[in-house]
Amino acid sequence: MDRLEQLKQFIGKEFDQSPSPFMKWLNPVILFVEEGHLEFEYKVRSEWLNPVGNLHGGVTAAIIDDIIGATMFSLNESSFITTINNVIDYFSTAKENDHIVAETRIIKRGKQFINAQCEIWDAQKMRLIARGTSNLFKINN
Repeated sequence: MDRLEQLKQFIGKEFDQSPSPFMKWLNPVILFVEEGHLEFEYKVRSEWLNPVGNLHGGVTAAIIDDIIGATMFSLNESSFITTINNVIDYFSTAKENDHIVAETRIIKRGKQFINAQCEIWDAQKMRLIARGTSNLFKINN
């Protein structure tokens, strides 16, 4: 079974079979899967908060980086794909127990480089919390 089909098996469920220990710690629920496009839902936990009780920007960045990595997994590439850079813009915040949705898209898929985007929204997709873009590089095995 290819990686895309593996991801699809978890739609509506917690992704507890991720090969990434970090993703297991984030504990997302997969909402949508297609090649190069994922949607995960997260519940904001107390350990994700900054001192004033808002979703920490570092956790937001980590979610963006992690789900973009999972999006690369969905491409079924034989090459390892590594992040070159992440650029993140923060627009709003979330509080403990809020549900947030991270959605990815491939912007450009070249022979060696891939550009991807992730947006994090509130659960109703009415309020944009952050948007990140990443450039990634294919390392041939």
